[in-house]
Amino acid sequence: MAKIIYTHTDEAPMLATHSLLPVIQAYLGTAGVEVETRDISLAGRIAAAFGKEPDALAELGELAKTPEANIIKLPNISASMPQLNAAIAELQAQGMDLPNYDDASDEDKAKYDAVKGSAVNPVLREGNSDRRAPLAVKNYARKNPHSMGAWSADSKTNVATMGADDFRHNEQSVILPAEDTLKIQLVAADGNVTVLKEKLPVLAGEVVDSTVLRAAALDAFLAEQVKRAKDEGVLFSTHLKATMMKVSDPIIFGHVVKAFFPQTFEKFGKDLEAAGLSANNGLGGIFAGLAELPNGDEIKASFDAELADGPALAMVNSDKGITNLHVPSDVIVDASMPAMIRTSGQMWNAEGKQQDTLAVIPDSSYAGIYQAVIDDCKANGAYDPTTMGSVSNVGLMAQKAEEYGSHDKTFEIQTAGKVQVVNAAGEVLMEHDVEPGDIWRACQAKDAPIRDWVKLAVTRARASQTPAIFWLDSERAHDRNLIELVNKYLAMPEVVGDTTGLDIQIMSPVEATKFSIDRIRKGEDTISVTGNVLRDYNTDLFPILELGTSAKMLSVVPLMNGGGLFETGAGGSAPKHVQQLVEENYLRWDSLGEFLALAESLRHLSKTAGNESAAVLADALDKATEALLNNNKGPARKVGQIDNRGSHFYLAMYWAQELAAQTTDSKLAEAFAPVAKLLTENEQKITEELIGVQGQPADIGGYYRPDEEKTNAVMRPSATFNEALATLS
Repeated sequence: MAKIIYTHTDEAPMLATHSLLPVIQAYLGTAGVEVETRDISLAGRIAAAFGKEPDALAELGELAKTPEANIIKLPNISASMPQLNAAIAELQAQGMDLPNYDDASDEDKAKYDAVKGSAVNPVLREGNSDRRAPLAVKNYARKNPHSMGAWSADSKTNVATMGADDFRHNEQSVILPAEDTLKIQLVAADGNVTVLKEKLPVLAGEVVDSTVLRAAALDAFLAEQVKRAKDEGVLFSTHLKATMMKVSDPIIFGHVVKAFFPQTFEKFGKDLEAAGLSANNGLGGIFAGLAELPNGDEIKASFDAELADGPALAMVNSDKGITNLHVPSDVIVDASMPAMIRTSGQMWNAEGKQQDTLAVIPDSSYAGIYQAVIDDCKANGAYDPTTMGSVSNVGLMAQKAEEYGSHDKTFEIQTAGKVQVVNAAGEVLMEHDVEPGDIWRACQAKDAPIRDWVKLAVTRARASQTPAIFWLDSERAHDRNLIELVNKYLAMPEVVGDTTGLDIQIMSPVEATKFSIDRIRKGEDTISVTGNVLRDYNTDLFPILELGTSAKMLSVVPLMNGGGLFETGAGGSAPKHVQQLVEENYLRWDSLGEFLALAESLRHLSKTAGNESAAVLADALDKATEALLNNNKGPARKVGQIDNRGSHFYLAMYWAQELAAQTTDSKLAEAFAPVAKLLTENEQKITEELIGVQGQPADIGGYYRPDEEKTNAVMRPSATFNEALATLS
């Protein structure tokens, strides 16, 4: 029997799965397609790390290397420390024997650290990324434009970034001539050697980089930006990626917190440190722990005084007093910056009003792309969703390519000296002078993924007859090596095929941004071909401007060994949606990404398993999705209208109607005729049952690991709909 693996993840996508998966399993079962689940949620990963449950992520990681792989991957929590601690506490309360992080042994802390951040994606992504807006979604956005705030040429909004001594400016890079095993070591001023990483296996042709962000320069830069925001009368905000960059960016976030409250940390820093209240975890964690300190009220008063005296601070939730500096994972740069740009370049202040903002992005590697968009909006006004073109993305990410800051090759330096990358022969390949507090990191990109990335970019350019732009900065050591390899493979027809007539260029990220947004304003499309971090940035930036959300993107990962990974769009896992469900039994999460991914998964399955009925299901699903969009049956925005569950019902109804009416597969048509009739005739009753439960609190029995029975009851409240699905069993 043909098989698709549907991942069980976290938060809003997980809740939606309880409603949508029964539809998928019932419909696909008619074509002999089995749909299994694997738990890769944060709670599931913690349980697996301590041997309490099977390691589903490791299993899928091995499956992804096989031609049989067909995995639908939903968004999951890339945990920060506050989220990790909350999940541990919930599992403990449910009876799971787990140590607290702070009290854990080094071995157990290492298990927890492996769960943090972007732990899932590197394991599953044995291929490069192809993300684009499907035509039906783009057409819908043009007919039903989302709101775009007006821009003024007088806007004070800007990006602030470092001009020296950051990751971009200090980068070194080498291409390995042969297979080797490298070592990363810190040589102190007195000659003492500390091995930071004993063995780093590399392959011939692999690109390896190292760089350092200097703490003293970072602190000076941040102090300047706090003063600048105050002087200019704009909100202060910082935009990092403490999820994917799980080692480096929480540390940088801690520096930002300390820079905003210098007097408090000067006076009470040792007290906070002794109590385990780290700035790296944000104000939320510090404030929650102050009650346990004898001088907690005094410390809180000091924070409040500096908050009142400093620049206005951007808010995540002004109603609840949650600031930009409360939780490191609350403000993720790739989602927060385009959201700000969409809202007139403004964020929310403590009074719940929009205000111009100084967006502080310390590392200058990619900060310039946002400034380029802001400058364009100041000059030309907001973008028009009814006419603007699209920027799709081909992203380098296979085999953990360019996993900056999210792995075991990033360190906060404890001793002054030199960090060296040394080969097996003892030769120093790269070296940086370091001081205590500096953040040093290395990363890798193997040759096979790079070659596959170039090939995929050319394939997409050829298929769409669209310019493909490699976003590579010749002033960065890593990108110079990538440029060399890109040019090499573009000149090899045996790798990329015939490139005659194709518009393929290499530009710096800033120039590529300007090129792309110029085409956007003309209604023209462009393919951005980027490395891993920029892939994340671009697949939020442009879709949020074009479509209003990045969750509506089609995200296909052609796995290098012939399998398929189908991601359900970007956009995070929407904790606010979970809060709304618990408070008023209403889920706003839009499962459109799941619909799009499922159709592509079925098409892939039809080819690899020779299952013609799977292709019929896919075509009918696409038509159903288009009908859902055209009839505005996606989740509405408030209680009393259809929510995520209602959109699943309408997808099921339109899908059944399409299958009952199709003429290429009589068996499917016969199976779905009665279902289509039942759903169509009971449309009003089913929607009334779905809407009728709204407005009251919902009990799902947990956040990170809800109770299965309670969650099913909340997410499947229509008996009529459930009974209709059961007829397909």
